[in-house]
Amino acid sequence: MPRNLKLTLAYDGYDFAGWQVQPDRATIQGTLLSAIERVTGESAMPQGSGRTDAGVHALAQVASVNISSPIPTANLRVALNDTLPPAIRVLGVEEAAEGFHARKSARAKTYRYRIYRGEICQPFLARYVYHHPYPLDEAAMMSSAAIVIGEHDFTSFAAVDPEARKEELLPNNVRTIYSSEWRREGQEMIYSVRGNGFLHHMVRNLVGVFLMVGKGNLNADGLRRILEARDRSAAAATAPASGLFLVGVEY
Repeated sequence: MPRNLKLTLAYDGYDFAGWQVQPDRATIQGTLLSAIERVTGESAMPQGSGRTDAGVHALAQVASVNISSPIPTANLRVALNDTLPPAIRVLGVEEAAEGFHARKSARAKTYRYRIYRGEICQPFLARYVYHHPYPLDEAAMMSSAAIVIGEHDFTSFAAVDPEARKEELLPNNVRTIYSSEWRREGQEMIYSVRGNGFLHHMVRNLVGVFLMVGKGNLNADGLRRILEARDRSAAAATAPASGLFLVGVEY
């Protein structure tokens, strides 16, 4: 009898070409698919809550998958972790309702971006942060974070990519941001953002603009103008993938 399962995953995305299956490239989805096939004997494609980019990490990505195997959920979690590479861990496997879909059922997501501010970044940390030891007006970055809260058209912060909307739930670039904040923790500046959905590269593009604020190249009014322009060319460069984490998905 078919079962709909909800998998919660953590992964180090550094050595992967993102979530989505790609020919001849290691991806999170493709690696998980192979592990499921090896454990259950079924070729069941897991559907993620969203497509994280190459080099992006996850603390609690969610995937749904339909299988017929009777393996108990706890045993399946153990078997998958025995099969998967150490960079991908299955934190939990749960029976889900028939209509549950990791992407379509999602109501909110939270992302975190880490900037290491120290002069020397330890090699054991480098793949999980963006190292930026240069001067930044951190107070200005903190005070400008709230500007993007609310419902806005985020076209200025979306990748110019014809494939970007293929799996989007909403038919346009309007998204609602529930919280947006920068904080200092030790040697790191950390950006946390929670919203009902995110466009391709949206968080990294937001970080790129906040960095312009920190460098003194942009003020709060300028950030508002970029948001209102609805034009990707009006915004800043995309921040590196290494500092970005998908923290959690809400249903």
